[in-house]
Amino acid sequence: MDAITLLKDDHKDLERLFKEFEDAGDRAYVTKRRVVDRIIEELSRHAAIEEQLFYPNVRARVAGTDGQVLESIEEHHVVKWLLSDLDAMQPENERFDAKTTVLIENVRHHIEEEEGEMFPKVRDELGRKELQKLGEQMAAARHLAPTHPHPRSPDAPPANLIVGLAAAMVDRVGDTVSGLAQGGVNVVHDVLAKVRGEDRRAPSPTGSSIARSTARSVRGAAGAVMDGAEDTLETATDGVSDTVDAVRSGAKGTVTSARRSADRTATTAKRAATSTRRTARSAARSTADAAKDSAESVSSAAKSS
Repeated sequence: MDAITLLKDDHKDLERLFKEFEDAGDRAYVTKRRVVDRIIEELSRHAAIEEQLFYPNVRARVAGTDGQVLESIEEHHVVKWLLSDLDAMQPENERFDAKTTVLIENVRHHIEEEEGEMFPKVRDELGRKELQKLGEQMAAARHLAPTHPHPRSPDAPPANLIVGLAAAMVDRVGDTVSGLAQGGVNVVHDVLAKVRGEDRRAPSPTGSSIARSTARSVRGAAGAVMDGAEDTLETATDGVSDTVDAVRSGAKGTVTSARRSADRTATTAKRAATSTRRTARSAARSTADAAKDSAESVSSAAKSS
């Protein structure tokens, strides 16, 4: 992709965001915050790659463009201050919509001049091969560009290259911290909603794509942990229930076996007692009979003498 095509694609993306903001309702604060956050990031990156690479090449290679480039840089400066204000402003603020509207009007004017006047001159002078090489450099620089406006930073090489890189690093650290904080808030919200049995959506992450992505990652990781904990608790509960059931079943079996054993023992004892009584009775009869016979023998012997 050549440099001009890259910049025009950026302009189209911005116009879609502008229309989305303009179509949002008066009290659509969440939508407006999300859209303006994306506008801030897109314009911050776009301005950086233009100031670091595109404008310097245009001034050096295309005759008669100094005035247009300087005017474009000044328009960037105004836009950066508006972005800086919006970055720190709540969408409920009565000046939020007005400031965004002024921003959109300024950027649209800037785009119209670039595409209508500057870009045709640049394409004619640089040609396809040079624009392709420049476009590749700008695409690579976009990944290292700031995600927030820095209106007090230098806007011309070589200072803007050095400061821009440092600003980009600061932005990424800040975006990551913001994402971690927002992700933590969302996790707390999810835990409370689960405990209370509520189906309430957590607040949508705000800020740059880095901040939003980090927040979603934190929330997703915490959600996975909570789901895993629930599965573990459910498994443990099932295990306890199975153990209790097994103990109960074993206890019932033991009691049943004891009862059967006791019944068998009682029956055996009863049978033994009956047998003993019968034996004792029989022995008593035999002893009585023997004593009677002995007494009769003694009596007969006495009579004979």
